[in-house]
Amino acid sequence: MKLLLSLGLLLLWLPAAAQNPLNARLRHELDSIRVQDWRYRKILSRLRQGKADSLAAALHLPPDQLAGYARTHMQRADSSNLRRVEEIIWRYGYPGKTLVGRPTNEAAWYVLQHSDKIAQYLIWVRGAAEAGEIPFYRYAQMLDRKLMDDGQEQVYGTQWAGYTVLDHATGKVQTIALIWPIKDPSRVDKRRREAGFFTSLAQSAAKIGIPYIPVTLEYALWLQQEATALASAQGVKE
Repeated sequence: MKLLLSLGLLLLWLPAAAQNPLNARLRHELDSIRVQDWRYRKILSRLRQGKADSLAAALHLPPDQLAGYARTHMQRADSSNLRRVEEIIWRYGYPGKTLVGRPTNEAAWYVLQHSDKIAQYLIWVRGAAEAGEIPFYRYAQMLDRKLMDDGQEQVYGTQWAGYTVLDHATGKVQTIALIWPIKDPSRVDKRRREAGFFTSLAQSAAKIGIPYIPVTLEYALWLQQEATALASAQGVKE
């Protein structure tokens, strides 16, 4: 059964592998898509770092309009990029290293990872990862994202979440950030090494500024519900 599954996954990327030499035109297009994917995310990242003034001057926008500007344009770019990546996948298979080389082989992954269609394309990414067309840790990240989206424990500890909730004791609003609950956390670093990650869970968490504190899945799901309730209440008030 496992052999049949592996063969089936292999077939998902064979159309891409059959292209030799590299498809230079497609490589250039995917490189451009990768730039678009990150352009407005970089703006939001710099805003979180407190660099609103310099960005406002560069973009000729009031500082209080930067976040809305970035999110609006990011959503438009994501939608356009996703449509094109889907066309590419259905024509060539996942565009891996055989078709477009490195690091362009990760461009489609970023677009899919930032989309709401992970469930549909996860099997394509898995097939490409098992065939060596994309680093296996990219599949691991996408799997973790899928599990988190489904309200389940992740496997490799790559996903985190932040929830703005109401503290019922004080009546004040607070934001709680956490590494999403992990299945069998005592062995997560072993799984990470096997998947090709270069850092431990603790090192990865420290890099994003969220110390790893184990929490239950029930707690994380409760925070989700609390955040949704607060957002709904604030929407009604506005």
